[in-house]
Amino acid sequence: MQTSLAAQLIALGLDQLNIRDAEPGTCEIPDSDAMAQTVSACWSDLFGLFADTPMERAAEDLAWGFVNIFHKAAEKQERRLDDATDQIRLAIAENDNSEIATSNLEEAIEKARAAEEAVQAFQLMREEAAMLYCAETTHSWRPFSGARNAKGVTSAMVEGRAYLKARADTKRAQAMPGGTPVVFSGGRMTIDAADATTFADNLYRTLDRVRERVGDMVLVHGGDSKGVDRFAAGWAERHKIPQVVFNLDARLGQRAGFKRNEQFLSLNPRYVIAYPGNGVLERLVIDAKARRISVVDRRGPLGTPPAQVAAQAAA
Repeated sequence: MQTSLAAQLIALGLDQLNIRDAEPGTCEIPDSDAMAQTVSACWSDLFGLFADTPMERAAEDLAWGFVNIFHKAAEKQERRLDDATDQIRLAIAENDNSEIATSNLEEAIEKARAAEEAVQAFQLMREEAAMLYCAETTHSWRPFSGARNAKGVTSAMVEGRAYLKARADTKRAQAMPGGTPVVFSGGRMTIDAADATTFADNLYRTLDRVRERVGDMVLVHGGDSKGVDRFAAGWAERHKIPQVVFNLDARLGQRAGFKRNEQFLSLNPRYVIAYPGNGVLERLVIDAKARRISVVDRRGPLGTPPAQVAAQAAA
């Protein structure tokens, strides 16, 4: 039996996210299959309502916001988990083995466990919604700021600078799953609707071939939601390929793109996949070749190898 969208959201607990309103341990987190099915049902009800109506044009923005509901809920619980962790540290430091001190420590631990379970639950629902978003739009879902990384989620996106810092601190495994970096880079392109399918097919075929050679591939890109990066990110999402995203640092001005190139190459990638772009991308290709990093050059028309195009023209 179907229920209303409002009732389903209430069942998910999205109207009452404050764990301090309930006694710890009084209820259990819903089963993961139940959460996934409920998210899917909410999605179907909501976006089925807009199909073939003037509201359909706004569906992608609404779909992004739907995923963001769970992302924000997880972030809120993470802050509560941090608070509970601080309380545990304080309780341990002030523990005088009295009954009151022991009770305070146990209560803080229980709150931390409840918050951690809630974080994981909301992250699971976010990932389920993100997969639905990707299937609907072919784009990978990303928050406006920060990263979308969750323990145990193989398709997680990790913010690039955080990853570099974690590597420098010898905590790489905590930042993202292990694997072999492959850099993908390209600019914003204007493609006719008639050529869009051909371009996308060429891009996906290129990524598929690289993945055949790099089984533990980690896709590294710039995260441009309006450029070719979004096609690569969507491909990675569908294939559950981990991603590292290096956003441009606006504080660096015109230097930002070159700095990102340095960050890309600092990972010692197995390949650099290059699509048409500006002079910053040209410099990335030159520097990669100088470091003897293999370049998969797709800067020809519709994402084809320029050498192949030149050879055909000569023939």
